[in-house]
Amino acid sequence: MPQVQSQGANRLGTRRSRLRSFCRAPVELGRTLYALIMREMMTRYGREGIGFFWLIAEPLAFCLGVIILWSAIKPEYEHGIRVAPFTMSGYMCLLLLRHLVTHSLHALQANTGLLFHRKVQPLHIYLARAILEILGSTLAFFIVYALLLALGQVDMPKDWILLYSGWFILAWVSFGFAMVMAALSIRYEAVERLNNLTLYIMIPLSGAFVMAEYVPASYREYFLYIPFPHAIEMVRAGIWGEFIPTHYTAWYPIAFGGVLMLLGLIMLKIYGNYIETE
Repeated sequence: MPQVQSQGANRLGTRRSRLRSFCRAPVELGRTLYALIMREMMTRYGREGIGFFWLIAEPLAFCLGVIILWSAIKPEYEHGIRVAPFTMSGYMCLLLLRHLVTHSLHALQANTGLLFHRKVQPLHIYLARAILEILGSTLAFFIVYALLLALGQVDMPKDWILLYSGWFILAWVSFGFAMVMAALSIRYEAVERLNNLTLYIMIPLSGAFVMAEYVPASYREYFLYIPFPHAIEMVRAGIWGEFIPTHYTAWYPIAFGGVLMLLGLIMLKIYGNYIETE
């Protein structure tokens, strides 16, 4: 009888230990990501000067430059929409995609020394960089939006939830695409050289500067097989509401991003042996 009680107590203790480990896991993950993000910021921007503000200033400068250029060479309205806010909505989405992909390439190869820490996994390194890029692009997006709002170029968003949803769905599917590209770059050096070409091809295919409504109806179905236009259409629907016709299916880029993420993780597991540790 005492032996049975002892076994029951041991099982109960094991369950409690597992429960405590399960509850601590999110906290430890948060601490690990925070440390990696701080390290990435110090490495990339340094401790002096404006530092962290470069994270916002870089996409902000690019977007404002493109808005000024387009406003100078194009009429004020196209298809009933002001050029400046239309450019802002597309270019900020394109920057989010490009930054996530570009900064994910060789993220693992440049930080192999961190893998000697027991709590740091390859996915943590990619997540830290992705969070940093999403944070910077999101802040830059709303600063540009606020400037255009103050200048009377755009009104308040018609649907904040739809705007936020489209933006973060775009971040999700872009991160999935970045994971696939990053995993391929570990195995094939040519991927890094083809990255810029791939991102240039994504300019028309992403829907950043063309709405699905502008695509001929006979080609629109094929255009919407690409996941990125769905998220960007959601962003624009959130800004202008029913004023502009939009075409999107919210679950499609979510599911597509999940498939890309799974594929990237599998490839990362397979090609991880090609990484040269320090």
